[in-house]
Amino acid sequence: MYTLAICAEMVFRDLPIQERARRVHDAGFQVEIWDWSRHDLDALARTPAAFSSMTGYLRGSLTDEDGAAELLRTAGESVRAAEHLGCPRLNLHGTGLDAEGLPVTPVSGEATGPMWLAALRTLDRIAELGESAGVVFTLENLNTAVDHPGVPFARAADTLALVAAVDRPGLRMNLDLYHAQIGEGNLVELVRRAHGLGLIGEIQVADVPGRHEPGTGEISYPAVARALTDLGYEGTVAMEAWASTDSDLAMERFRAAFTTA
Repeated sequence: MYTLAICAEMVFRDLPIQERARRVHDAGFQVEIWDWSRHDLDALARTPAAFSSMTGYLRGSLTDEDGAAELLRTAGESVRAAEHLGCPRLNLHGTGLDAEGLPVTPVSGEATGPMWLAALRTLDRIAELGESAGVVFTLENLNTAVDHPGVPFARAADTLALVAAVDRPGLRMNLDLYHAQIGEGNLVELVRRAHGLGLIGEIQVADVPGRHEPGTGEISYPAVARALTDLGYEGTVAMEAWASTDSDLAMERFRAAFTTA
């Protein structure tokens, strides 16, 4: 059976992050965070929370030499932060994102062949770092239509292709179904394909439109949950969603959507 987690950045937003983590833990979920450098890691470590994922870099990109060097350097810093919290997964994107979720190094149109080759070289080195440190880096698909215009390798198909081409245990896919619904749809078949290749590091969810908790939009997450159960998926499903009203209610809606008989 899969494990459920909640992104603490997006619930109980009037509380300090360590109190959010404690509330999420007390509700029976594991905890995810974003940019660890903005938080007091000692305070987070003193909570009883089990941390399942955090951002795996501070700056950099996959597509150019200077960006790759910065990505690898800050990924090393992130590994040390993850060790402090006992966090097993570190999340990546095609390029660094600013505070609004926009790419620091945007791409106009499709990524070029040289960009793909540069990304493969960089991700191979990232995977090596993860393997030596005993953590897994996950490459997340995003959407360019609503939240992250200009991000390279945003589609789930692109992210999956990169992870498959690297083919190392230190790199897996963070399959974000919110982003995939906006960009591609056909979520159950996407889950089946990625699971069949053995490349899912974790799955993230939110509903469309609005990026709120399951049950507030168009996605049939109980159908996704049944598919995951039928596949025997044993990884993490994390709610990376803004609470539509009450955070406790949002967490319970998430739990209900992913509780199968």
